[in-house]
Amino acid sequence: MSQLPARDRTAELKAIQERSVPRGLKPAFDFVADRASGSQLWTLEGTSYVDFMGGIGVLNVGHGHPKVLAAAHAQLDRLVHTSAQVAICEPYLRLAERICERAPGEFAKKAILFSTGAEAVENTVKIARAATGRPGIIAFTQAFHGRTLLGMSLTDAMHPYKAGFGPFAPEIYRAPFPYQYWGWDSERALAELEELVRTTIPADQVAAILIEPVVGEGGFVPAPYEFLRGLRALADRRGMLLIADEVQSGIGRTGKFFAIEHSGVVPDLIALAKSIGGGFPLSAVVGRAEVMDAPEPGSLGSTYGGNPVACAAALAVLEVFEDEGLLARAGVLGSILEERMEEWQRRYRLVGDVRVLGAMAGLELVRNQETKEPASAETEQIIDGCRERGLLALRAGPHHNVIRTLMPLNIPEELLHQGLDILERELARVSDASG
Repeated sequence: MSQLPARDRTAELKAIQERSVPRGLKPAFDFVADRASGSQLWTLEGTSYVDFMGGIGVLNVGHGHPKVLAAAHAQLDRLVHTSAQVAICEPYLRLAERICERAPGEFAKKAILFSTGAEAVENTVKIARAATGRPGIIAFTQAFHGRTLLGMSLTDAMHPYKAGFGPFAPEIYRAPFPYQYWGWDSERALAELEELVRTTIPADQVAAILIEPVVGEGGFVPAPYEFLRGLRALADRRGMLLIADEVQSGIGRTGKFFAIEHSGVVPDLIALAKSIGGGFPLSAVVGRAEVMDAPEPGSLGSTYGGNPVACAAALAVLEVFEDEGLLARAGVLGSILEERMEEWQRRYRLVGDVRVLGAMAGLELVRNQETKEPASAETEQIIDGCRERGLLALRAGPHHNVIRTLMPLNIPEELLHQGLDILERELARVSDASG
């Protein structure tokens, strides 16, 4: 570790980044993170921030929760790694059991563990194809499912995720997501989906429909419940499986353990990741036992998937949810967010739409509330201004004009309002400056 003063060390590390890390990895903020606790993060130079990013949805229980750290430390002293394909360990099995218990559906379930969200999503596709004997996967506009080859293929946005990385995986078919603010209601979207399986890919060639119950990178847009029910009906009628990508919307973010539970719809497979590990790399696929058992022995696996330390941390995460009532807390946060954001919508002409499901809130900014012209540059100015005032927030959406909330669910009330006050001041400043 360098003994240089903090400012000089920052300069040293930024120089290392410039010469040693490819430009394709572009951090949202130009500082070096040093430490974090709860809902706050500090730079190497000691600047503190209220964290509304949560590691992009990884830290629903906050940075360095004491119970998560204690569980990880205890496991480090026992067993760090074997690889589940060599010898499975108790934390893996205990966690798989708990995930099966948490997943919706009154039927037998099984779960398998991986390392990343993209890995989980790709394995839902493998399992669905093995279970149905069909190749086709229907994904949606606005979708983000990862940065690996199949993940990119399932993802909708070309820039920056897909440009220059083709050709992409075949047998991926795109249907419109019901983005109601932009005129796509459930009835219209379902009609287009029916047309897709009538004219483009025969229904008997579709293995599964893959959907984010709340679109994440695509703009924090909740799927209407009637749309999800329509997907379930179509899948049942045509022998398809329904897959929920809960990588960002799951693990309590919306006030239910899985966002799709709000609709009453039960998917056949669920991909989960991010906050299940409390900061440790961990993901999973859980689903109907007979579907999960379709791939033959040895065909599923992951060298680091279900790492014992990550599993021990995840078991602690589940305990924290129960002990601290974090599902209910997400609902409380959602009420606060909705009240304040709807007030902003009445006061500031930049606010075009407010979307809130639990603590997963999206604020879509537009230059004109009638034409809905995306306020992309203004959104960037607000995000930059928030950072200067001590708040870390992120953008989303195809036009990068949606401010999203991913603060820890156990954020203290004082810090929550401190962050929202900063966001409102910047919203007011940029609204005034843009006329």
